[in-house]
Amino acid sequence: MGQGALTPRIPRRSLLLAGLAPLGACSRPPRALDVQWLGPDPERGHRLRTTPPTGQARARRTEVLVLGAGVAGLSAARALRAAGRQVTVLELDSAPGGHSRAGLVGGLPCPLGAHYLPQPGPQLPELQDLLVEWGAAERRNGVWRIQEDRGVHSPAERRFDGTAWQPGLLPAPPDPQALAQHRRFAQQVAEAQRLGFALPTHRAAFGPTHRALDAQTFDAWLDTQGLTEPGLRWYLDYCCRDDYGAGSALVSAWAGLHYFASRHGFHVAGDDDEPDARPPITAPQGNGWLVERLAAPLQEALITDRVGLQLDVERSGVRLRCWSPEGLEDWHAASVVLAVPLFVAQRLWRSPPAALQAARLQRAPWLVANLLLEGPPLPRIGAPLAWDNVIQHSPTLGYVNAQHQSLDPRPGPQVWTLYWALPAAERPALLSRSASDWAARVLATLTPTHPDLPERLQQLRLTRWGHAMAIPTPGARGQAALVALRQLQGRVRIAHADLAAYSVFEEAFMAGLAAAQDLLHSS
Repeated sequence: MGQGALTPRIPRRSLLLAGLAPLGACSRPPRALDVQWLGPDPERGHRLRTTPPTGQARARRTEVLVLGAGVAGLSAARALRAAGRQVTVLELDSAPGGHSRAGLVGGLPCPLGAHYLPQPGPQLPELQDLLVEWGAAERRNGVWRIQEDRGVHSPAERRFDGTAWQPGLLPAPPDPQALAQHRRFAQQVAEAQRLGFALPTHRAAFGPTHRALDAQTFDAWLDTQGLTEPGLRWYLDYCCRDDYGAGSALVSAWAGLHYFASRHGFHVAGDDDEPDARPPITAPQGNGWLVERLAAPLQEALITDRVGLQLDVERSGVRLRCWSPEGLEDWHAASVVLAVPLFVAQRLWRSPPAALQAARLQRAPWLVANLLLEGPPLPRIGAPLAWDNVIQHSPTLGYVNAQHQSLDPRPGPQVWTLYWALPAAERPALLSRSASDWAARVLATLTPTHPDLPERLQQLRLTRWGHAMAIPTPGARGQAALVALRQLQGRVRIAHADLAAYSVFEEAFMAGLAAAQDLLHSS
């Protein structure tokens, strides 16, 4: 599954932070660390930057062509195929799933991208129904709930505060003044829920108050509300980086409130009322288990290793020229679903509509590192190893223990998946620096907290996502162009989470389903 050139093996101790204390005379001799890239090859997607090649191309035909086998493309293709349409899905990568892909490291399943799905609420019955169909949830007496084995097992989260591991991610308010600020933010979230926020976003109104929130950064709004308590501000910034790939200084106030108001609100640590106990849905391979099931009905209709180069709407249909390992192909279809990011669609479509030309979104690069350990490192003081483990004030988002869902109590090999949302300025370095360089950076963020980690580490696999997530910066959600693209008619439909101005599974799933339904109703 890996793409790109393999990198040399590098001595483990060369990856330690400069000045890290030795682990003791009885520690084992250093071994070479196996470091490789795993996942999509960025150079393949960059073919779209060049002038489309001319020459002989093999003619291919289908009724509906879906370009992109991420969550949106798979969702659209599944719905179209269920309705009896002839569908072909073309995917750039060697496997479907996009940013929800999974992989194997040391034979153990792990995510290469998104690793969990919040439990969908009543505003998303389509996804609830799908989870019931897959056996991951059930309805009893009209009440929807997930199966126990699909929810994150306890302990779910912990945070290293520099001294000890603390349960949960939200720092407890240190004094009554801080507690008052936490409660005031909880009230603001409750007011936002009454105002109207939803997943997917198009199922809630977007009125003047929403637009006012969308016009300013989350940090600026928090300042005007007098919400300055350091622990609260760290946590809110972390949540934004986790969901949007950028912190509270960059995302809009609409996005900052949407994170909580569209889900289960905000619970104040230490208050007597219990938080809403709806653990997220996950598996060892993260959201890979979801895309596996979305892709299962497609079988031969899913064709990988295809790079779309140029899209033309013609009198008799739509023509897509694409690259394949065997040579150029010209696909002819009655209609096309473009399940690709908007910046890709802008390059691909030779004469795009004005709304597509006008759409503007910033994107966050991500690095995902999967670390194969021969066993868990020595425990530190405080809360035990959890599913999600966050080091406070680290540049990374922490790591997920992919084997946390296992019911086997015996210690053994495990994979930690570390997530790192990088500033846009680091995109060139993400693509140009070696896997060894990035491995050193990854371990530099972890070894102060886990000094024996390098001695237990056997393999390190790195996945690059150069344009991973759309960032809901001020003004992004309210773009008229996005509204127009959701209502686009004709032979081409746009289906991507970008239409919501941010990137999560629920938005991608519904964008694909909506595009399929539009095509079915218009024919």
